[in-house]
Amino acid sequence: EFYLKTQEEMAALFREVPEALAQTLEIAEKCDLKIELGKNKFPAYDVPEGETREGYLRRLCYEGLERRFAERAQESKLRERLDFELGVLEKTGFTSYFLITWDFIDYAKRNGIPVGPGRGSAAGSLIAYVLGITDLDPLQYGLFFERFLNPERISPPDIDVDFCYNRRGEVIEYVRKKYGERSVAQIITFGTLGAKMAIRDVGRVMGLSFGETDRLAKMIPFSPTMTLEKALAESPDFKRAYDEEEISRNVIDSALTLEGVSRQAGVHAAGVVISDKDLADYVPLTLDDNGGIVTQYSMEPLGELGLLKMDFLGLKTLTVIQDALRLIEETTGTILTPEKIPLDDGATFDLLSRAQNIGVFQVESPGMCDACRRVRPRAVGDIIALVALYRPGPMEFIPLYADRKAGKVAVEYDHPLLEPILQETYGIMVYQEQVMQAAQVLAGYTLGGADVLRRAMGKKKPEEMAKQRAIFVEGAATKNKIKPEKANQLFDVLDKFAGYGFNKAHAACYGVLAYHTAYLKARYPVQFMAALLSNELDNTDKIAVFVAEAKAMGLEVLAPSVNESGAVFTVKDKSIRFGLSAIKNVGSAAVKLIIEARDQGGRFADLHDLCSRVESRAFNKKLLESLVKSGACDDFGPNRAELIEQIDGALAQANARARDRDAGQGSLLDLLGAGDGAKKKSVGKPAAAVPDFSLRERLAYEKELLGFYITGHPLDEHRAEVPAFALHTVAALRDMDGDIDTRVCGLVTKVEVRVTKEGKKPWARVTFEDMTGTMEVLVFPDTYAALPQALAVGDVMVITGSLDRRDDAPKLRATQLLTLGEACDQLLTELVLRLPLDDWLDAARWAQLRELVMDAPGPVKLRLVCSRATGQEIELAPADHYGVLWSADLRTQLEAFLGAASYELRAKQQLFRPKRKTWPSRASA
Repeated sequence: EFYLKTQEEMAALFREVPEALAQTLEIAEKCDLKIELGKNKFPAYDVPEGETREGYLRRLCYEGLERRFAERAQESKLRERLDFELGVLEKTGFTSYFLITWDFIDYAKRNGIPVGPGRGSAAGSLIAYVLGITDLDPLQYGLFFERFLNPERISPPDIDVDFCYNRRGEVIEYVRKKYGERSVAQIITFGTLGAKMAIRDVGRVMGLSFGETDRLAKMIPFSPTMTLEKALAESPDFKRAYDEEEISRNVIDSALTLEGVSRQAGVHAAGVVISDKDLADYVPLTLDDNGGIVTQYSMEPLGELGLLKMDFLGLKTLTVIQDALRLIEETTGTILTPEKIPLDDGATFDLLSRAQNIGVFQVESPGMCDACRRVRPRAVGDIIALVALYRPGPMEFIPLYADRKAGKVAVEYDHPLLEPILQETYGIMVYQEQVMQAAQVLAGYTLGGADVLRRAMGKKKPEEMAKQRAIFVEGAATKNKIKPEKANQLFDVLDKFAGYGFNKAHAACYGVLAYHTAYLKARYPVQFMAALLSNELDNTDKIAVFVAEAKAMGLEVLAPSVNESGAVFTVKDKSIRFGLSAIKNVGSAAVKLIIEARDQGGRFADLHDLCSRVESRAFNKKLLESLVKSGACDDFGPNRAELIEQIDGALAQANARARDRDAGQGSLLDLLGAGDGAKKKSVGKPAAAVPDFSLRERLAYEKELLGFYITGHPLDEHRAEVPAFALHTVAALRDMDGDIDTRVCGLVTKVEVRVTKEGKKPWARVTFEDMTGTMEVLVFPDTYAALPQALAVGDVMVITGSLDRRDDAPKLRATQLLTLGEACDQLLTELVLRLPLDDWLDAARWAQLRELVMDAPGPVKLRLVCSRATGQEIELAPADHYGVLWSADLRTQLEAFLGAASYELRAKQQLFRPKRKTWPSRASA
């Protein structure tokens, strides 16, 4: 139990928590009520009769020790560590906290609800590990209990738990039932006015149109930490509007005053509070939009009041892993659990080193992919280090980490005593735990004292830092005879890295989770990709990315089918079958009925059979059109357009039969047992032959309903040119910062031509897509005027420009647009043929190749990459007169002669840059 005793501490509290809490305390004092801030108000966990809570926890821990460590359970270091941690818990009164946490995690695991390996500093606790609260051995990973619960600076522990995204609610409901409806509530959050929202809200109140406020808001650069002050300093357009436009200045001045003020209340995504009695005795409560009970105090005040806060986090990755493991068992018979996944699998590290990271937890961003290529992980420790290093600040050490790991640069230590501590990270201080260890080894700090030092370094308070520096210098001299000058230098090193350092316990938990997903992708790719897709049913952008990745891995993604598909993505051999629930406009209730009817009566024979056997109220014309246009009914007819014509008749027939059944007027076929289950084609007037949709129409419908093209892609016929001209894909650009110049190649899917307010010059807003996604391209007046012809939907274009991240969604500001033909003429430099020499021992084949090349003379240089089965490879440059002119005819001949994978095109890497950038300001556009 802890109490705030001084006016100074009370004043500090009032500065840190909402004013409402201060007012509550003031009212309570006037009413002669004593509110004990900080006193634990945890519910008392019920233990078996005859046992104390402390004794029950000890028993559970020692049983867990035997289970986790088996023959090692009697080791003195394990028992000493466990006894130390239990002693701290008993002394601080947090025994119930651990029992409560253990209880609901145990409930989740007993009921098959996936739980994460851990999160945050709790992974440093041996108690948490032996109880099953976490799944990482803190001794194996060098994690400290004091980083979690410091006996020298006691504050309530904080265990955040990741649960399966889909089943997190079950755990919350269990807690609610166990401790009482009136003792459990979710926690309120207050959304504050950010820079852009402040501008938009103030503008609306001042009577400005949406367009005027939107113009101002879009001048603010995109950044999670952006403020109006920073925007005025960083955005010339925004500053110009403030200086030159009186209305804009009034809006911005008012917004500056309101920025950061609470705008609306919401419910915390994960926070739950549990009390020892009715919550209304401690905090004001309210109802959320769904009628659930929510506290009116946010996280921080609840902690100050001593209430038990828990974060029940939903992590989709756990659901993906569970689904993948289920598919592995169903398709291979192999029963695999996360605990059984080996942590030294070479194929997994090869996948990460190639940066084949799409879908891999924590490491799939372009920056992380680049870091993986540099570091080439060969141990889980490398992944943990990357999770910790890939943040602003420490990111600058990734190249040094990679070079030292590869032996290109010598590993150096600031003091010999630091070598055992920093050896695993090649002399670079990456983790907060390393700062604590260094203080312990160099200056004799206890780990608890070292944690106090680390916190002080993080807060940078001058008085506290001066105090800690004196303690460090004296301790270094006393313990290791380190001179004051060197001790001060070492203190400065620790101070620098304490600001950079990351919690190793958290990095280790997420590093292991990243490894698990990488292992599943490397060893069970079809099951893993199917699980990924099944967890993104409502996100067509993600589905497109994952389908493209699956195809790149050599997996086949089959179209949806009412006769073959499940509700979600399923696996058969090396193929992934598209799930019916992922089709736009097809609801889960209708999918359930389709699958039930198929299970009961077998495959559907045709559209009439489908409509007759599935409850008619589940179907409507729009749903059936979506099934047909997506390809889910391709079993039923020669083409999709003809099936569309059959829909009205099939629905009418099904409705008529349903009405007859409801009226008790079954047909003769029903009496003979050949009614709804009949698989034979319905008798009736044959449908008139209808021409099929064009290729473009069919692909457009697939894109609309599935999120990607299932039976092909408009860019398929340009599969050699696209990677040659594109420096980045759309998916890669989404995660990049602004101010980079790049070149993309893809398809124009929408063109909006507009005119500037000043000068009425035309410019265009273009929707553009490649195999990985869609983005917007802004073609401003000078660039637009340089186009030889108008842009049209369906054009394949090569676009050079700079990335614009001022809005949430990245855009490309175009500086040059070339048709594919123009790009081939201006940018192509080389045609590379890949020839396996072991198959090219016949002179006649070389003669055929020479003839093929000589029949298409042109400026594109020819290169031959010749390889042997042993892996040896050499590139040859034939004479210039063997240059070729790239064309569709040449591509066809090459693919017939060599195969599609035996050639590639190379293009100029340097980008077109206009002599001067004449993009208009957003105001004029």
